[in-house]
Amino acid sequence: MPTFALSPKPVKPVKSAYRVIKSPAIPVPESVALLDSLRKNEPLSMTGQPAILWESAQGCLVRDRWGNQWLDWSSGVLVANSGHGRKEISDAIVKQAQSPLLHNYCFPNQSRADLVNFLSELAPAPLKKVFLLTTGAETTECAIKLCKTHGVKVGGKKKDVMVSFQHAFHGRTLASQLAGGIPSLKEWITRENPDFVQVPFPGDWRLKPEQRTFEAFEAALKAKGHGPENIAGVIVETYQGGSVAFLPVEFAKKLREWTTKHQVVLVFDEVQAGFGRCGTMFGFEEYGVVPDLACFGKGLSSSLPISALLGKAELMDLYGPGAMTSTHSGNPVCSAAALANLKLIVGEKLAQNAAERGKELLAGLEKIVAKHKDVVGALKAKGLVAGVHIIKKGSTDPDGDLAFRIVERAVEKGLLMFGPVGFGGATVKICPPLVITKEQLADGLVALGEAFDEIVAEVAAQVPASVAK
Repeated sequence: MPTFALSPKPVKPVKSAYRVIKSPAIPVPESVALLDSLRKNEPLSMTGQPAILWESAQGCLVRDRWGNQWLDWSSGVLVANSGHGRKEISDAIVKQAQSPLLHNYCFPNQSRADLVNFLSELAPAPLKKVFLLTTGAETTECAIKLCKTHGVKVGGKKKDVMVSFQHAFHGRTLASQLAGGIPSLKEWITRENPDFVQVPFPGDWRLKPEQRTFEAFEAALKAKGHGPENIAGVIVETYQGGSVAFLPVEFAKKLREWTTKHQVVLVFDEVQAGFGRCGTMFGFEEYGVVPDLACFGKGLSSSLPISALLGKAELMDLYGPGAMTSTHSGNPVCSAAALANLKLIVGEKLAQNAAERGKELLAGLEKIVAKHKDVVGALKAKGLVAGVHIIKKGSTDPDGDLAFRIVERAVEKGLLMFGPVGFGGATVKICPPLVITKEQLADGLVALGEAFDEIVAEVAAQVPASVAK
């Protein structure tokens, strides 16, 4: 993916109800020295987001110190489900920090107990055991460990294979990347691991209908030399983070039946989908099934780093005392933030708001896509998450450069999104905080529509007439 430049680029002023661009250039010239210091002292990998210096964030709005204001359609990478800077969360953090108890490893504390109990009551059976961790990747690592442990227990050492899907993303640690389905992210591992296999994702819009069936899933496993007798677990994102593609509902139901029949653990990676994002409290409700293990993170706290693995007791209790722990498990301050956040999501019915606003988001995006069908391969959306797949004209090949320019122009118009994601870095991803209002959503759609119109026109103008014909 291209790097967002630090050379200030002249931009037009913007003044809408929610978007304000006062600076004559983006990035703001006065911010360049600090941004440049980060470029010098951090890894290159940290340069993939717009060069906007966040000063404060509240609700769906992000501000810098020079009077510019962005309508946030990133949720800080799907974290701020209940909105940025919520006083209820801030107060909970301050109260716990002043108690004073900042850390106590796995020794019991009230804050952790309150969060675990709330999560256990909120989740559907049999997801009643809760293991608090720090990041989403940590939960997928633990889920994989439990799958393989259970597989060996019920089927011997041959039942140790993890099945996942092409284009999947489950984190950046070793096992989570082995389970991931993006080859470029695994080049550093240098060799394939026979315990991890990927098969086509049936929600992929590029597949033919016959490739999206459960029979195709079984055939793909057989072609790789695997059957249920040696499969320990299947891990699948509730929706693929890079494409916002969901499983076909019928496929999900058959997968649940198949895994139950063959003592295969079914894991749903809900790190991006959980806690209202898809218009339901849990994203897997879309399928009418419940997994054996579910991974959560991001939107769990709308603030501090905390994650959770929820699962069946028979799986979660496979390891004895002290054998499955983490240094910051249930940190009391992070737990307080998460509990306050979950109470907001439930109390303010933010899943329902996501469902309602999601209808408006989809309708608005469909209008934008209708104007630019030749550069959009697909539109995927559910609740308040959407992905617009940008393609090269006349093909299904991803056009990452065009997607990048669209996001860049949107930012210049006061609409904040993170850099394009997914296959070829060509999916424009939309995921505002779940507190977004009808008016804010409409304002964001105006900005995104203008960004599409302007960039597509600029690119077309650069194409020689002979080629265009």
